[in-house]
Amino acid sequence: MKKLSLILLFLLCYTSSFAHYLWIETNPTGKLNKEQEVKIHYGEYTYGVIEKTDGDPFKSVSEFEVWVINPDGTSTQLKLDKKADHYLGHFTPTKEGTFTVQLKNDNIDVIDYTEYDFGIFKTYYQSFAKVNVGNATKASEITEEGLSIKELPTKNEEKILQVYYHGKPVSEQEVKIYVSDLWSKTLSTDAEGKISFKLPWNTKYTVETTKNENVPGTYKGEDYEFIWHCATYCFPKK
Repeated sequence: MKKLSLILLFLLCYTSSFAHYLWIETNPTGKLNKEQEVKIHYGEYTYGVIEKTDGDPFKSVSEFEVWVINPDGTSTQLKLDKKADHYLGHFTPTKEGTFTVQLKNDNIDVIDYTEYDFGIFKTYYQSFAKVNVGNATKASEITEEGLSIKELPTKNEEKILQVYYHGKPVSEQEVKIYVSDLWSKTLSTDAEGKISFKLPWNTKYTVETTKNENVPGTYKGEDYEFIWHCATYCFPKK
């Protein structure tokens, strides 16, 4: 019984570690000519796990870039400062419209999880957040790389997100919605890659979706069997 308990504890820790993800936190409503703060976290929000930037878990995924996609479609890379448990960047909107903050990270070492029946893979993280300045009603912009999440405008209390894979909407894609205190909900995208859901609590929500791209390759001299894509979207209830 003691041995079984230790195995279960190990599997729980393994699963929790593997479920870590990067996410962006920023105010979804910006102001013209006012500095907008952007934070990058790594951990598991629903479990209350926020990794320290000096710890090995965060260091292993720290070679990311963060870009702001402006309303006219141009992009600006953010300069980031390392803090205790996040990276911090700023941008100042100089025009009204919809801005998208997008994180990209495919600079992660190959991981061998064959002993857990998952295989040898390379990770590609992307994370997104939308900032509206003024009377913006446009959908958020995204690049066409990997697995992406776009927010669509709505006039009611629902949140509508659309999942893209290599630039095309992906149907029947599993999407998980998390809030604090271990609450989560799993949805599946429709034929247009969309999900919609209510926001019952005045709290922060994180959305995560993953997909395996079964294309082998080599990264830094290490062979991998597939690419594990992970995309997240974070927002507070307005």
